[in-house]
Amino acid sequence: MTDVDEVIARVHREEWARVVAILARRFGDLDIAEEMAAEAFATAVERWPVDGVPPNPGGWLTTTAHRKAIDRIRREARREEKHKEAVMLSDTPEPIGAIDDDRLRLVFTCCHPALAMEARVALTLRMVGGLTVPEIARAFLVQETAMGQRITRAKAKIKAAKVPYRVPSRADLPARITGVLAVLYLIFNEGYLASDPEKEAVRADLTAEAIRLTRLVRELMPADGEVAGLLALMLLTEARRAARVSASGELVTLDEQDRGAWDRELIAEGHALVRARLASGEAPGRYQIIAAINAVHTDVRDVRDTDWSQVVALYDQLVRLEPSPIVRLNRAIAVAELDGPEVALAEVDGLPLEGYHAFHATRANLLRRLGRSGESRTAYDRAIALAGNTAETAYLIRRRDQLAGH
Repeated sequence: MTDVDEVIARVHREEWARVVAILARRFGDLDIAEEMAAEAFATAVERWPVDGVPPNPGGWLTTTAHRKAIDRIRREARREEKHKEAVMLSDTPEPIGAIDDDRLRLVFTCCHPALAMEARVALTLRMVGGLTVPEIARAFLVQETAMGQRITRAKAKIKAAKVPYRVPSRADLPARITGVLAVLYLIFNEGYLASDPEKEAVRADLTAEAIRLTRLVRELMPADGEVAGLLALMLLTEARRAARVSASGELVTLDEQDRGAWDRELIAEGHALVRARLASGEAPGRYQIIAAINAVHTDVRDVRDTDWSQVVALYDQLVRLEPSPIVRLNRAIAVAELDGPEVALAEVDGLPLEGYHAFHATRANLLRRLGRSGESRTAYDRAIALAGNTAETAYLIRRRDQLAGH
C-alpha cells in the first residue's frame, strides 16, 4: 500500500460519515448521499496519486460529492423538484467544522425505531461506518444480494415514512439514544462472541468498528453518561481479547486468562471513563453499571483478589434497573464466589432460561463444584447443544469430558 493509499484509507474512515451526512441534509435523500460520497472517494483514488493529496481532504471530498450530486440531479429530469432545490443551493459547501451535528442526525436516522433492528444495524454500518455491502454481508452471514436489498428497503422506508433527518427533541432524546446504543452494542457483541460456528470465534473487525462508531457518538454527545458507559464497557471487554481464545481455539474464561496479555492502555482508558461517571454524581444507567463491573474485574492482576462483594453490589443495582433473567443469572455467578455454589444454584434454578446456553453452562459449573457430576454432565450436554460459538463449544466439551469417571 502506497502512502497515498494509506491516506485515502484513513480519510475514508474519518470523513465518510461527515460527507454522507452533509449530502443527506442538503438533498434529503440517503441514496444520493451514499452514491455521491462513494463516487467522490472513487475520484480521489484516481486523482490524488497524480495531483497529490489536497490540504483539506474532507473539504475536497465534500465539494466533489456535492458537485456530482448537483450534476446527477440536473441530468435526471424526473427529479424536477429536486433540481429546483439543488439549483438554489450554493455550490460551495460550508466549512467542515460547522457540521458535526449532521453526523449525529445521520446516526439517529439510521437507528430510527421505524426500522427493524437488523435494518438499523446494516444501515448504520453502511451510512455511518462506510463499510461496503459485501463487508456487512460477510459480517452478519447474509448473502450479499440480500444485504443490499435490506439496506435499499431501509432507505426506501425512511423516504416513504418521511422519517425526519434530525436529532430528536430533548424530550425524545433519552429513548432514542438508547436505541442507537443498542445497535452499537449488538455490532460489538457479534464481534466479541460470533454466533456462527463456521466463523472465527472473535471478530476483531466488528469490535473495532463498534468502538469507532461509539467514539464518534461520544464525540458528538460528550455529556451523555450511557454513551460514555458503553464506550468504557467495550474498551474493557476489548482489552481482554488477546487472552480470550487459546491457541487451540478454545474459549478461556475470565478466571483462567493470562492477565499479562490484557491491553493495559484500553483498560486505563476504560477505568478513566468509569471513574469520571462515578464522579459526576449522576445515577448510572445500564451500560455504566456493566462497565463498572468490568472495571472491578480488570482492576486486579490475580483473579483471587477480585472484590466479589463489590461485583454483587453492582449487580444488585443492575437488577433494580433491569430485572431480567439474564442479569439475575450473571449476578448468581458472582454470588457463587461470595456465598458459595449452593446459594447460587438456588437462585439460578428458578430462572426461565431453558433455551439459553449460558444458563445450562452456569448450572453445569455449579453442579460440578457441588460434586453432582451426573447432573453436571447433563447440563453440559444441553449447553453444548445450544451454543453457537466454536470457542465456547470447545471449552464446554472439555469441561464436560473432565467429568468422566467422577
